[in-house]
Order: sequence, then C-alpha cells, then structure tokens
Amino acid sequence: MKIPAMIAAELRRLTSTKMGVLALIALVAVPILYGGLYLWANQDPYGKFSEVPVALVDDDQGSGEVNYGDKIADELLEGKAFAWHRMTATEAADALHRGEVDFSVTIPKDFSDALTSVSSGDPRQARIELETNDANNYLASTIGDQAVEKIRSSVAQLVGREAAGRMLTALSDIRGDLLTAADGAGRINDGAQAASDGAGTLRDGASQLATGAKKLSAGAHQVADGAAQLARGAKKVADGAHQVAAGTSEIAGYADEAGRAVQAVTDALPGARRDIAQAMRDQGLAQDQIDEVLTALDPVADKLRTGDAKVHDAVGRIDRLAAGAAQVASGADQLATGATRVSSGAAQVADGTDAAVSGAVQLRGGAASLQQGLGTLHDGVTQLRDGLADGAAQIPASTKDLRAAQAKTIADPVQTASGKVAAAEDYGAGLAPFFAALAGWIGIYALFLIVKPVSKRAVTALRKPVRVTMAGWLTPALLGGVQMVGLFGVLALALGFGFANPWGTLGVMVAASFTYAAIILALNVWLGSVGQFLGLVLMVLQLVVAGGTFPWQTLPAPLAALHHVLPMGFVVDAMRQLMYGGDLGRAGSDLLVLAGWLVAALALAALGVTRMTHRRTLRDLQPSLIG
Repeated sequence: MKIPAMIAAELRRLTSTKMGVLALIALVAVPILYGGLYLWANQDPYGKFSEVPVALVDDDQGSGEVNYGDKIADELLEGKAFAWHRMTATEAADALHRGEVDFSVTIPKDFSDALTSVSSGDPRQARIELETNDANNYLASTIGDQAVEKIRSSVAQLVGREAAGRMLTALSDIRGDLLTAADGAGRINDGAQAASDGAGTLRDGASQLATGAKKLSAGAHQVADGAAQLARGAKKVADGAHQVAAGTSEIAGYADEAGRAVQAVTDALPGARRDIAQAMRDQGLAQDQIDEVLTALDPVADKLRTGDAKVHDAVGRIDRLAAGAAQVASGADQLATGATRVSSGAAQVADGTDAAVSGAVQLRGGAASLQQGLGTLHDGVTQLRDGLADGAAQIPASTKDLRAAQAKTIADPVQTASGKVAAAEDYGAGLAPFFAALAGWIGIYALFLIVKPVSKRAVTALRKPVRVTMAGWLTPALLGGVQMVGLFGVLALALGFGFANPWGTLGVMVAASFTYAAIILALNVWLGSVGQFLGLVLMVLQLVVAGGTFPWQTLPAPLAALHHVLPMGFVVDAMRQLMYGGDLGRAGSDLLVLAGWLVAALALAALGVTRMTHRRTLRDLQPSLIG
C-alpha cells in the first residue's frame, strides 16, 4: 500500500459518516475560529479607548486669575482620549465602586496654588489623583497610570511654557534696560571727559592764580615796609613838635620871627598833605587807608592855622603861642599813632596775601587731584558702558513670537523621533504571529483527537515503518495546512492585516503546522494517550515561553532557556520577520530550526513504528483513552 492510499483510507474513515464529516470540519475550523476571533477582538483596542468610561473630578479653586484645573479639564474633554464624565468626588467614587467607570481622575482644590507656589516661599508639587478598581478591570489600572502620566507631562509643559515665557519676557526687558543704562553710561562718560578737561583748565588757572598771588604778596610786603618807615617818620615829627613846643618859650621874644615861621609852616601844609598822599599811593596803600592817614593829619593843619592866627593876633601873647606849640606836639603824636596803624594794616594785608598764595597753591593741587579723579571716573564709566553693552549683546533680541517658540522649546526640550525597522500595523497585527502559531498547535492537537496516529493494520500488513510514519504524519499535516490557509485568509481578508511577504508568511504557518503534526505524532506513537496529554502540556509550556506578548528576556531563567529550544518561539519570530518586513535571514534560521524539529520528530516516530512492527506490548493492545 502506497502512502497516498493510506492517507486516502484514513480520510475515508474520517468522512464515512455525516457526524464524522461534521467533526472533521469542526476540528479543522478550531484554529481558524480561535485565531480569527481572538485577533478580531483585539485588533485595535487602543483605538477604542475613547469608549472607555472615566470619571473626571475638577475641584481646583484656582489661584488668583489662573485656574489650571479648568484648562486641563477642558482639554481632556475636547481631546476625547477617553469617554470622560465630569462628576463630583462622591459621584466618581460611587461610579467606580459600581463599575460604571473604569477609573477616576481628580484635580484637587489646591492644584493651581501648588503649580504657582514655585515663586512663593513654600514651593510644592501639584497632585493629580488616580483611583482605580481592579475588580472592574486590572488593565484599566495600567491604562489609568499611563493616562495620568500623559496629563502630568502636558501640565508640566503648560506650566513650564508659561514660566519660560515670563522669564524670557523679563530677559527682554532686562536687555532693554541694559541698553538704556549703556546709553546713560555713555553720556556720563562724555560728561566725565568734559569735567576732566575742565579740571585741567581749572588746574592751569589755579597755577596762574598762585603765581599772581605770590607777586601780590611781594608787593604787600613792600607796602608794609613803607608804612613802617612812615610810622618812624611820624614819630620823628612828633619828637620835633615836642622840641618846638619846648623852644617856644625861647622864641617868645621873637614873636615876629615865630609868626613868619608859623605862617611858613601853614603855607607848606597843603603841599605836605599832597606829598604824603602821593607817598602812600606810591607805597600801594588803598585809598581808604590814605584817607585815614590824611584825616589824622588834617587836625594838625587846622591847629597850625589857628596858631598862625593867634600869632598874628597877639604876638605878645607868648603863653598862648606856647600852648599852640603844645597842641602841635599833641597833633604830631596823633600823626605818629595813625602812621603806626597804617603800618599794622599794611602788615595784615601782607599776611592776607601770604594766605592767598597758600590757598592758590592748594587750589592748584586740588584741581590736579580732581583732574586725576575725573580721569579715573572716565575710565570706570567707559568700562561700565562697555560692560553693559556686552551684557546686552549676550541677551539676544527677541520678538513675541520668538519668545513663545523659545518658551515652548524650554518647556518641552526633547522631541522623540521614532523609527521602525519593521512595523506592525496595529495591536492585533502585533499579536497575529503569536496567536497564529498557537492556533496551529491547537488545530493539530484537535485533529489528533480523531485522526489515528498510525494505521495498526498497515503496521501489521506492510511492516514498512517509514511509509506508515509518513502516512500517519501527512494526514494531520495536510489537514493542518488547510487550517493555516483558512486562518491566513481570515487574517488577510476578513481582518485586513498587511503582509510584507504574504507567501513567505503562509509558508511559515504551513511549515509550523507540519512540524507540530510530526511532534504530536511522535508523542502519540511512543506514549499513546499519555503522549496526547503531553502534547497539551507542551502547548501550555510554549504558550508561556514563546515570547508572543512580553519579550522573552522578561522570563525567569529556566523558562528563557526553553524559549531557545521549543519550536513555537521560532515560528513566532519567523512570522514577525516575514509579516512586518524584517530580517529574512532570521526567518531562514527559524525555518531551519523547525526543519530540525520536523526531521527529529519524524525520525523518532519512525523508530516507534519500527518497534511496533517487530513486537507488540500490552499497551498496544489496550484501547486508547483518547480517539
């Protein structure tokens, strides 16, 4: 009997009755229904989040004119990422407890106060409260955590953008103030330069003043010396007057001669007065000082005139002449006293001119110091002007739009740019390789519930282990191939999944079904119904270690080691590479591993069939618990 004949005989057995046909069709449809329905249900769950009911509680009381809670609540409602329902805190708690919402998000009453507290003396973080109920749905808690994290990120960007905007505006104002200050410093610099020039002029003038004051002091000392000589002369005049007074008694008898002498003196007085005044002018005395001296001399002239009248009126009155002589002596004393005063005034003038010289010298030194200080001020103001200009230059000029763009960048400085070497279309397409691989195992396992692993009649009659093994394998393998073709049609047509390499993907699915059939065949040949059960155990184990959902690296070490051995993980990886447009070399390596499993399982099954052709055991004669 040829292998096709053995396959046809097994198929006739399976379809000999209507119930057999229905059973075969049902079992062939198992992986199609399993894989198709599960992937249909999970094709795009993220796109359905807008239908997930979520309670939103906004208790924020705001801070001044700002209410971030209202802004966030409005954005969430407009975004429609979830089916938001605005509720009070009590309503949200009741709805979450009853399962009317999957989770609740609460914006507390101090939310805006906390966000604006960074500029106060009590900075603190704002809170967004998340309440979940795992009794409703565990994944809803995870989704809620992600949602709140996105809200937190959005709020951080919003607040950061506003804070950065205020900072940039302040910097722009500072830049304007720096430029204004730099202009002011420039004007101060110009003024300091002008003041320095004026101080130089003042220093030159003070030098000239000091030189002139020295000359004035020398002249004042000359005047003082002349006044001293005048005082000594006046003293001599007084002494002479006293001698005249003393001699009047001697010339009493000589009245006529005395009268002439007196007349001569009287006539000489105006010239003497002019000579004295001219002498004092020549000595540089002031007119008021000259007048003072002349005033002191005028009484003498008057008295001399009186004496002259008396001499002419009463020559014989010698006593009265002597009295006049005494008066002349007294006037001479007054002249001496006035001359002494003139000398003292001239000395004071000389001392004043000395003080003027000292003051002029000090003024010259002060002007020089002032000029030096103003030069230092000029240098300092120049540095201030340049520093202000440099500081303003380091703050770039900006516009309102530029500051808005800068604030946005500061608040969210990193933009994620993601690229995919190979990309699944959606969540369902991402799970398709895993569930297709799993559906293939389930389909083969279900077929072996009605398909005989080997024909015992063929074993007994033919005694050709390889033919019997190939016939026992090809029957479920071909039916499994039909299952995979049907499942591929559901994925491609009904669910609309895209395939970068459709024929390669279908080939991997069929190859996987062939490999699974060989493995379960070997288990059944060697262990019978126990082997069939182990096929179920092996399916459960591969469900865990295949890495179809979470990365296999997250598995415990013993299970991670099995990932590199059991075939389903290689089926999943090969389908991903071919379905998403990944590395074809990896897919080829995965197919080689499946081929190794296929050959090894068929060889092991052939050894079992060989054992059955040479001897029978009591187990072979016992009816199977399955099939």
